[in-house]
Amino acid sequence: MYEPIRTKSVHTMAAAPEIPHRSREQELDIRLAGQLTALLTVTDELHALATRTDGGADQEAGPGAGPDAALDGAALASAAERIAEQVARLSGGHYPLRAEPTDGGAPAHVEALQQRAHTLAGNALAVATTRADAAVMELARERMAAHAAPRRDLATA
Repeated sequence: MYEPIRTKSVHTMAAAPEIPHRSREQELDIRLAGQLTALLTVTDELHALATRTDGGADQEAGPGAGPDAALDGAALASAAERIAEQVARLSGGHYPLRAEPTDGGAPAHVEALQQRAHTLAGNALAVATTRADAAVMELARERMAAHAAPRRDLATA
């Protein structure tokens, strides 16, 4: 009455030994490297905006002169290098490709980048906590604090 099934089940094919599988730790490394690479891209963008405004009149205006005044170019460059080192460590010694920053420094754009960096640092912190990576956890906490402070300053301005 019923014809027997002549093809293999998709479930038995997935367990085939010739298909490479990654461990949970490898998957977490890949995910964490991806989060840090995204954070590095936003950090590079903020650094480019900070270096554009450092030489101009914004520097002379003093602290709190505007949203760009919260950007510290040296601190962002240092953070970008530390992030790149962690990505290289997680990806077997391969440093990430660095994107060329865009050209736009409107206050809303800077605020959006700060918020994006804060979110990405939070995501990296969550994965680093799962992975129990103390170095990345500390770096992610530091970046979250650095990107949260300017947002508070903008809210009160």
